[in-house]
Parts: sequence; structure tokens; C-alpha cells
Amino acid sequence: MIKAILWDNDGLLLDSEAVFFELTQEVFADFGFDLKEEHWGIEYLGKAKRTRQLAQEMGMDSDTVSTVIERRDRKFLEVLQHPVPLRPKVRETLNTLAGRFKQGVVTGSPREKVELMHRSSGLNGYFDVIVTHDDVTETKPHPEPYLTAMERLGVKPGSCIAVEDSERGLASAHAAGIACIVVPNHLTRIQRFEQAHAIEEDVAGVLKHLQS
Repeated sequence: MIKAILWDNDGLLLDSEAVFFELTQEVFADFGFDLKEEHWGIEYLGKAKRTRQLAQEMGMDSDTVSTVIERRDRKFLEVLQHPVPLRPKVRETLNTLAGRFKQGVVTGSPREKVELMHRSSGLNGYFDVIVTHDDVTETKPHPEPYLTAMERLGVKPGSCIAVEDSERGLASAHAAGIACIVVPNHLTRIQRFEQAHAIEEDVAGVLKHLQS
């Protein structure tokens, strides 16, 4: 029996993943580097490579990389001062589940940014636990984020469903023993999701997997 739904955050609940990529692409272009959507989707969002590693693989020198990351991060923080759009059917789905299931967020983002996004976008109050980058030693695709969320909620893998948008998130949930539904976005749809319990078009598709 399912007692808890554990949600990824960026690219699944909020469209922050697209905003982050667009800012990264824009700053890369300022320095003469063409960052492709497909490359970002596979290497950064799928294989968990960091921006610095991708930039260096593209031939960017270390000083330029540092400047690029600093400029991108500053712009992203400015964007987060305003509401980040929700992904399709997110609020309706969370409202349907409220009070019926425990709900948690499991994300690799820093807590400060997650709280800022949730506050400005009206997601505060939906979640019983939020596990961020600051709460773990190992991030996705390692299972620690999901293991931490289950411990805090007092639930076992068989009573949870994870919902993710990326291959690395799916790998994290799978390694923790949790069935995972994948809802790809336009950046992650190029990835492969063989271990997924199901693949859905939007988060509302999760509801049919909770019916007894």
C-alpha cells in the first residue's frame, strides 16, 4: 500500500531546470561556446556532470569557467526572486493528494534556493519533508537522498513512489528500492528510462498508479 509520494523538484514540479539551462547557454554563448540542449540533457541532467566539467570538456579554460559559473549563478539567483512557473498540472495534482498521502521533495538543489522557489511559487505547505543538497553527503544518482527522505517520513521502499524527470533521479530512487514514475521534460526526454515503473506525460499521470 502506497503511503508516500517523493517528488523531484527542478524540471518536475517547477520549470526551474529550463530557466537554469537557458541562462547557462546564454553565458556560454557570451564567451563563444555553443551549448546544445541535447548535450546538456544527456551529460548534465542525465549523467550528473557538473557545469565546470562540461565547460572544460568543451575547451574552456579554468579562469573562464569560473567567470561563467559565477555570472550564471548570479543571474539565476536574480530570476528566483520572482515566481518560477509550475510544470503542467502540478498544483491540481498536489491538491488532489493533500491529506491522503505523505509527500516529500527529494532534490539536489540547495535548501536556500528550494525554499525561495517554493515560497514565491506557492508550494509551501504541501510537503512533509524536503531533502536537499545540504542534507546529504552523496547526491543523486546515489540512493542517499531517497533513503534520507524515507527515514524522516518513517516509511519503507515498498510503501513509496518516487516521481522524477531524469535518468540520474531514476537511478537514485531505483538504488533506494523505490518504484519510480518518470515524467520527462523537453530537456530530459532524450534520456533512457528502462528502470522506470512507468513514464507519464505530466504529473497527473501519477494518480492512476495510486488507485487501490
